[in-house]
Amino acid sequence: MLKLHHLDYSRSHRVLWLLEELGLPYELVRYPRTADFHAPEALKRVHPLGKSPVLEDGDLQLSESSAILRYLNQRYGEGRFAPEPGTATWAHHEEWLDFVEASAWSPVLILIFGKQGDVGVLEPHGKPELDKVLGYLSEHLRDKRYIVDDRLTLADIQLSYLGAMLAMAGVLDRYPLFKAYFEGLRQLPGCQRAEAKGGKMLPDGLSFG
Repeated sequence: MLKLHHLDYSRSHRVLWLLEELGLPYELVRYPRTADFHAPEALKRVHPLGKSPVLEDGDLQLSESSAILRYLNQRYGEGRFAPEPGTATWAHHEEWLDFVEASAWSPVLILIFGKQGDVGVLEPHGKPELDKVLGYLSEHLRDKRYIVDDRLTLADIQLSYLGAMLAMAGVLDRYPLFKAYFEGLRQLPGCQRAEAKGGKMLPDGLSFG
């Protein structure tokens, strides 16, 4: 049986959501965060980096949420949560799937760490870049429910955590098109089942640190 090592308030929510969409049997092992919002030491006994998600499938151990999403979709989902490989739509899907942890991630982190107070000087520098990235994303989402095609794909599941990060930082209202998209994703039954089993994607507000 599949086993997901799931850290609360982490990218692991993406994997849990896909497992729910696929209807697969799995074992969920939850790890609460420490008082300073770090991963517990117990995760280092699972993976040397001590991070989550970590998926076990027999002898296979896999980390990195996007890699796990792709693996599960191909191995158990018959590829149905991605466009047909080799098509232009598939290529754009792969682009959006990587967008979150590439182009979008640095300005989000600058904004969030800037709000913590230690490096507040960073926040003014992060906002213009974040506005540029989220403006680009929002314009793509205009009049769309999903990022590619007219259905849920891996890219949407990947993007959901970006929405949670912006909500936690208190800036999601700046980007109404993306906010509407993110709130639509959170209403999907698979996402709600994942939150019921693994907790919310992220806490409300920047209360850690």
